[in-house]
Formats: sequence, C-alpha cells, structure tokens
Amino acid sequence: MPHERQPETPANVTPDRSEIKLLVLDIDGTISGRSNTVSEPVKRAVRAVQARGIRVAIATGRMYRSAKRFHRDIGSDLPLICYQGAWIAEPDTDHRLRHTPLPQAIALDLIALLADPEWSSLSVHCYIDDRLIVNDLSPDTQAYIARSQIQPEIIPDLATFISQNVPTKLLALSADTDLVTRLLRHVRDRYHPDDLYLTTSTPYFFEATHPQANKGTAVKYLAEECLGLSAAQVMAIGDNYNDLEMLIYAGIGVAMGDAPSGVSDRADWVAPSVEDDGVAVAIERFILNRDANEDWDRDQIAV
Repeated sequence: MPHERQPETPANVTPDRSEIKLLVLDIDGTISGRSNTVSEPVKRAVRAVQARGIRVAIATGRMYRSAKRFHRDIGSDLPLICYQGAWIAEPDTDHRLRHTPLPQAIALDLIALLADPEWSSLSVHCYIDDRLIVNDLSPDTQAYIARSQIQPEIIPDLATFISQNVPTKLLALSADTDLVTRLLRHVRDRYHPDDLYLTTSTPYFFEATHPQANKGTAVKYLAEECLGLSAAQVMAIGDNYNDLEMLIYAGIGVAMGDAPSGVSDRADWVAPSVEDDGVAVAIERFILNRDANEDWDRDQIAV
C-alpha cells in the first residue's frame, strides 16, 4: 500500500496541491514498466492533468531518440529532458536548448579505467550526438538495444573515438550488480562531485555525466527559466537514484513503490509500483484531489 513520508522541510509543512503547475515524470520504472510502454490508465491520468492547465514533462536518463515516443504518448508540449538532464530539446523541432557534455578528459580517464581487467567484463556505452557507440555486442548490450529500440554503432577503440568526439554520457552495464556497485564506489572515491555526476537508474547501470547534468538542475531550468515557476509549483515522480535530485527539488516529490529506500526515504510520498499504475494513483491524490486510500477505478479517470 502507498504510505506517507514526512517531507524534509523545516516546518514539515504538507505540500499545497493547489499550487502545482508542472508535473515531471521519469520513464523507466515510473510510466513504463515491463511492457516498455505507457499504460492506458496513466495516459488518462496525464490527460486529466493537462485538461486542468497543468503542464507535463519527461525527465529521463534515456537517449533523446529513445525517449521521444514516450513524450508523444503522454502528449507533452514541453522540452524533453534526456541523459539525466545533459540534453534538453524541443521534440517538435529537435531544437536543442541545452547540452552539457561529459568533460572529455574525464571521459577518456573512465574509458582507460574500464579497460582494466577488474572492470573489463562490463559493457561500455558512449553517447555522442545522440548516437549509441559501443565497443562490442555483449548480451547486456543486446538487452539494452531491445528495450531502447536504438541500433548502436560498434567502434572497438572507444578511446580514440572519444578523443575526437565529446560524449554526452557514459554508461557501463552488467548483470553482475555487485560489480556495478563496486565500480560506483571506486569512481566516487576517485572523483569529487564537482568534477563528475555519478548515478544509477537501475542496479545494472553505472552512469556518468557532467557534474551539473542531473534531473534536479534540469527540472529547475525547465520550471524557473522556461516556465517562470517556482519549485513549490512542481511535482516530480521517479523510481531510482537518478531521480533523487528532482524529487528533492520539487514541491512534491513522489517515489514509486519499487524505489530503493535511499530514494523513497527522501520522497514526500511513496506510490504503488509502475505495474500497479502508481503514477495514476499519485496524480489522483495530489492533483485530482482524491484520497489514494479510497477505492477507485483506474478505467474511469475523468478528463
């Protein structure tokens, strides 16, 4: 069952639902689960939000090309936040508003590190100009391709390629989650947060971007610079560590039911899981003003 979390504010004030003017949604684990699509109940709930004049945006770690179909599915008319916030563009025109690439010297250092035998079983993905660059087609990479629906370019010598091209993001993935966790700890010991942003959107991913490229700074830019809103007017929903900064920034931060405790403990509220249409439940509670504990029919959400 969903349950309340006490928001981390000095006065411990309950967020004012009437103030919300912007709803920001993560994709994987939030609006998209095992089916890799947005469910009809979530689509209906989003349409009901938009019918009230509230804007809806997506903030994801996915590539821009991979995220565009979800942007269309929810009918968003706002810029699309991708690569944890390193890439913000307007899908109608593909005009890029902001690009904050990974520092090239750090990217090269990470590629050299990942070549070490200790980490060499990890699959390495580089994202350059919204292209997926990989060094080989490992089983982990093939599973990633199936979900992202993006065909990669295979370039065995990633170091030489990166020396000539600046990457937006670097990802290392493995089914061995302990290995991913060890790598994350190792690189965090190696770099100061002012030099590199490190996160994970699933236990299988190690993700590195520019130190200012995270969903919190991206949602702040969208809300304050693009829309003239304040943090108190934003509601954000996400499910993993790469969502943490935007959940903390937003006036209402909602974690999905499958979120790790390090995320759910910082949220204002915890929704049901993605497979139980948790986003629709959160929308009902905080925007459409129904009690989340009240029985309701997801098929009957009114627009």
